[in-house]
Amino acid sequence: MSFIQGTDRKQKTMFPDCIEDYIGEDNPVRVIDEYVKLVNMSAFTKSKEHRRGAPGYHPSVLLKLYLYGYVNGIRSSRKLETESHRNIEVVWLLQKLKPDFKTIADFRKENKTQLKQVFKDFTKLCKDLKLLGEEFIAIDGTKIQANNSKKNNFSKKKIQRHKQYIEDKVNSYLDLLESSDKDDSPKLKYTPEEIQQKIEKLKERKIKFEELEKKLQDSESNEISTVDEDARLMDNKNNGVTVAYNIQTAVDSKHGIIVAYDVTNNPADQGNLNSLAEKAKDIFGKRKLEVAADKGYYQADDLMKCERNETTVYLPKQSYSNATGDKDFYGDKFTYVPEKDLYICPLGHELRRINHKSKEPKRIKYRNYDACKNCESKSKCTTAAKGRIINRSPNQDFLDTIDARTEANMDKYLQRQMIVEHPYGTIKRTMNAGYFLTRGMDSVTTETALVLLAYNFKRVINIIGVKELLRILVALRPTLSLYFYMFKSYCTKRQEIYG
Repeated sequence: MSFIQGTDRKQKTMFPDCIEDYIGEDNPVRVIDEYVKLVNMSAFTKSKEHRRGAPGYHPSVLLKLYLYGYVNGIRSSRKLETESHRNIEVVWLLQKLKPDFKTIADFRKENKTQLKQVFKDFTKLCKDLKLLGEEFIAIDGTKIQANNSKKNNFSKKKIQRHKQYIEDKVNSYLDLLESSDKDDSPKLKYTPEEIQQKIEKLKERKIKFEELEKKLQDSESNEISTVDEDARLMDNKNNGVTVAYNIQTAVDSKHGIIVAYDVTNNPADQGNLNSLAEKAKDIFGKRKLEVAADKGYYQADDLMKCERNETTVYLPKQSYSNATGDKDFYGDKFTYVPEKDLYICPLGHELRRINHKSKEPKRIKYRNYDACKNCESKSKCTTAAKGRIINRSPNQDFLDTIDARTEANMDKYLQRQMIVEHPYGTIKRTMNAGYFLTRGMDSVTTETALVLLAYNFKRVINIIGVKELLRILVALRPTLSLYFYMFKSYCTKRQEIYG
């Protein structure tokens, strides 16, 4: 049986193969190469080669490498260095240049603002290419694991637990030393000198925990991470509790392109709706916008900001519950009567408003302890000894209008999941970006910008196609060159006038 045979590795040819021959005309790496030619690199710092006496790399070389890496799920600077030696696409893209991992890592560290700007510029390019609907977006958040283990995250309670363990251990060793002084004591596992050494090490550990406790007290946080101090402990749907960052994204409905993002160390999504919507508007250049979000964003103050800024929001109201778990007595089963400013419970009893010491309470309370005391269904309704209390937001009338609008536009709200959740699956699984490599809020935000830029890049290639996108980018070259020339001339003239 015959098989297809490869070329003899030792076979010599009169003319060596050209690297260009190995990269197909429809290879996405060509799009990366062409796009980076359009990026204004003047703000980027010159990358230094760590070999003594060697000249630095042009920043476009490192940007190409990072964009290629993140598009293909290769994010580590050491792995990117390896790819520059063995991956024919990277060899072609970098024109056989082989930056070392330190140079690669430093580029990301030294160009944080510039890399974030590249994300914005590419999003604006998507707008110019008519790939954005610019009318309706979906907003959501996801937790991405920080470069900090749970072991290196401490709360006040956890620190005290460690200190107590050390004290107990020291006391047990002291008891051993005391028993060793007795003539009739059994033979010990350790010598008195070894025990004393262990005690000293434990005392050193205790000092470190005391320093950590002091640092936590001085901070405004309930916890502290020792490796990445900005990271916080968060609930993760798939991995339980983990030390992470909360990544917020706004996704345009037309083609699922991410138009804005934010990174926080607050586990809750509340309070992020208006700020993300405003960032999206800046990209669109519009004042009015429709937004779909889940109930995690349901916060009166944030929703009121959206209304004032002409952002129409569709999101479900917070689900009601009670301590007993009986759905017949959930909060939504209590009917509000606006004319009398009271609530009617499921059994027909009136819960009246109680007076508050504060003129502007965060919650208005309604109750009827007398009715609850003799109610046969009290155990189904509440576990409170005195009876049930219903809390009402001072902004409830406004929230009711949001709820009614969402109910009337459920078709729009139901688009949220397929618009905004698809990118997270692609980013975490296909692009291998389910955890951060960098530390600190600023560095993590930069890494997020690179990940989202790479995601958008893949989306645009899938939408337009490699060859058509190449044609568009090549056609844009003269326009961008003229723009950069005019901008540089303007800066020079301004410098001459104002010094």
